[in-house]
Amino acid sequence: MGEDIRFGTDGWRGVIARDFTFFNLARVATAYGRYLLAKGGKTVVVGYDTRFQAQAFAEEAAEVLAGLGLKAYLLQGPHPTPMLSFAVRHLGADGGLMLTASHNPPQYLGVKLKGPYGGSALPEEVKGVEALLPEAPSEARGRAEPLEVRTAYYEHLKGLLDLEALSRFPGVLYHDAMGGAGDSHLSAFLRHAGLALEVRELHNVPHPLFYGVNPEPLPKNLKTLLAVMGPEEAPTFAVATDGDADRIAAVLPGGRFFNPHQVFAVLLRHLHAKGLSGGVVKNFAVSWIVDRLAERLGLPVKTTPVGFKWITEAFLKEDVLIGGEESGGIGVKGHLPERDGILNALLLLESVARTGKDLATQFREIEALTGLTHAYDRLDLEIPTEGLLEKLREPRPLAGLTPRGLEDLDGIKWVYEGAWVLFRPSGTEPLLRIYAEATEEEIVNALLKEAEALVRSLVP
Repeated sequence: MGEDIRFGTDGWRGVIARDFTFFNLARVATAYGRYLLAKGGKTVVVGYDTRFQAQAFAEEAAEVLAGLGLKAYLLQGPHPTPMLSFAVRHLGADGGLMLTASHNPPQYLGVKLKGPYGGSALPEEVKGVEALLPEAPSEARGRAEPLEVRTAYYEHLKGLLDLEALSRFPGVLYHDAMGGAGDSHLSAFLRHAGLALEVRELHNVPHPLFYGVNPEPLPKNLKTLLAVMGPEEAPTFAVATDGDADRIAAVLPGGRFFNPHQVFAVLLRHLHAKGLSGGVVKNFAVSWIVDRLAERLGLPVKTTPVGFKWITEAFLKEDVLIGGEESGGIGVKGHLPERDGILNALLLLESVARTGKDLATQFREIEALTGLTHAYDRLDLEIPTEGLLEKLREPRPLAGLTPRGLEDLDGIKWVYEGAWVLFRPSGTEPLLRIYAEATEEEIVNALLKEAEALVRSLVP
């Protein structure tokens, strides 16, 4: 049962009308509802982003959950995933179901499950739901209650930020919501907090086709934002949030991309400077600079497989200051055990306002502190991955570098002196991802080029 529905690194995703149908969604909602009821659950919250038919799918899921006997609440209008997670914890609900396919292409939709703590359902919880997937969904339907949490969420964020410092920010903040659920939440929060900062918004009207790109904040998908930032000057900067606004990247004056590893490092140092303590959790694809910075600050580091559920688990079991992924999903202490692109954008703003130093200057200081220069990139290849990793278990020289070892926590990582390459099948799309880090862009480019040629030679 349920062979056709697979939960990957972050929930279940499928192509709309082919895999992601009302029937299959109702099966998932039935399994999730029965799982919650079996654990004594009574309440569940459903949310959705800006994807095609997301509202209709969310209404169906909420009605199935209500039909099973749960009190089901439905957020009104598209919301960021972190706001759904906040709603679960704010209400004291037993779980949450979010209709989103995050950063995936527009033809995808998906489901993210959330625990009562307001973060990704843990691996054992997801297995429990999968085990209950029925051949056909429950027939009963009930009525969902509408729910509004924006004001409560903004109030919660106010308690995490230095509003007085934010009020001193002398530049402009640009926000590219990429047509996703981040829409105008940054400007709405600043208005709510009584701060008269200038926010200039791009692609902030919800758009099921995400204005023609995949809603993932990578340079190739942010051409308008990069162009707009060309003539700007520091301390002005831009943030971009993905389709469901739980991930973030930044763009600096001159149209320079400031990647999620750089964002992670700046936020880590900023939170530490604010006097917060705790460990650092990062996934297997995150830059070495985060490990080295944590070491310099005297903080322990833990590395997990890819998928935020592993970082959520660490937040719930340990004292964690910050946890994040290479894709820009970052969670911070005092908030939720969850990624939140909106809060992280505000924390970046706070770091500039408090230090009087723009993001580029802050990162240069981190490079000096760690003794590392940072260069990183990723390739996504549409090639069959079946059996491929086995062929990559023997590290080879690339870009003139001699391999020093192999790590296989998630995928296969070849480690060199001052560089590494990671081969990993995507958990949400039919892709092989190749990640590379080194101390110079030229080396990263050479590593990726040679790694791609090698992989293509190994695929029949």
